Amino acid sequence: MLLSSRKFIVLILAPLILILSISCKENSNKNSSSNISKGQESDIKYAQGFSISHFDGYKIITLKNPWPGASQTFRYALLEKNGVLPTDQSFDAVVNIPVKKIVVTSTTHIPSLESLGEIESLKGFPNLDYISSEKVRILISQGKIEEVGKNEDLNTEILLDLSPEAVVGFAMDGKNSTLTTLQKSGIPVLYNSDWTENSPLGKAEWIKFFGALYNKEKLADSIFNGIESAYRQAKEIASHAKNVPTVISGAMYKDIWYMPQGDSWGAKFIEDANGNYLWKDSKGTGGLSLNIESVLEKGYNADVWIGPGQFTSLSGLKNSSSAYIQFKAFKEGEVYSYNSKKGEKGGSLYFELAPNRPDIVLKDMIKIFHPELLPDYSLYFFEKLK
Repeated sequence: MLLSSRKFIVLILAPLILILSISCKENSNKNSSSNISKGQESDIKYAQGFSISHFDGYKIITLKNPWPGASQTFRYALLEKNGVLPTDQSFDAVVNIPVKKIVVTSTTHIPSLESLGEIESLKGFPNLDYISSEKVRILISQGKIEEVGKNEDLNTEILLDLSPEAVVGFAMDGKNSTLTTLQKSGIPVLYNSDWTENSPLGKAEWIKFFGALYNKEKLADSIFNGIESAYRQAKEIASHAKNVPTVISGAMYKDIWYMPQGDSWGAKFIEDANGNYLWKDSKGTGGLSLNIESVLEKGYNADVWIGPGQFTSLSGLKNSSSAYIQFKAFKEGEVYSYNSKKGEKGGSLYFELAPNRPDIVLKDMIKIFHPELLPDYSLYFFEKLK
């Protein structure tokens, strides 16, 4: 089962993504005026949730989809040294860049900091055990990164003591009990809504959001271009497959089978890897909630079973429900999980890195569906259940 929606993650995928619902409203510096419409836009190819406009001495990030169904947008000013902001504009946060001290709140943010060479700037994170990155774990062991509380209950005292130049969070609905305290303290808070993207490359493109914070946009562009090129090359290889296997995904949670809808992030990987996802025609970007009878009827003879929830062994599936052993994919041992690889403290490598490296996920899928096309490639995220 692949990451496809917040509900899907929470109910089936043993969520390791941390939820922070915070926003910050700050007054803009009022020193000069500028026409915002004349800003040069960064090239954002796939991501739908943000844009970056460049001006003399500052940039503006516009967040278009902070959470599903949100009616408002947020505008963040990134102020360079000696830069001045327009007097006729207001912003939801003002951040001095390049950022030297930052707090992030999702493991999906970590790979961007690492790729940009900025993990030393990370000063705080909620639930440190969730982080899998070996380099970041070293900093944690050295006491250089503080635990700042738990998901919906950030420790404002620690945050105020850290005095980060930016807190990067993400929200389901924009509500959080720490909002007022952080607003009054003057700590800039920015939403990051990479998790709302449905395109694999759209999620990965959020490295440009962090590139802007560190004045490393050229490096961020270069990193993303490499990922995009690798993804497109892998997709082209998959298009030459002679056979297209049928695919099911997901597993049951309290007698309900959850799997990605046909327009979701997870379903897109299967499509691009030239697999026939049996629920590809379902509409929506979230998760399907099905009874076992309907899944058996449609997926009984599926060739491959991808992402069987939290299960990491065939025996675990068998012991959980006799229904699982009826599937052809189970009988033939064609069941693959991404849940086997964990960080030092049990954090999920897949949840942390996969949104940032869709090219690796796609190659894994191609190796599973069409092993003859990538004969020298070894699975990275996925493992075949034994």
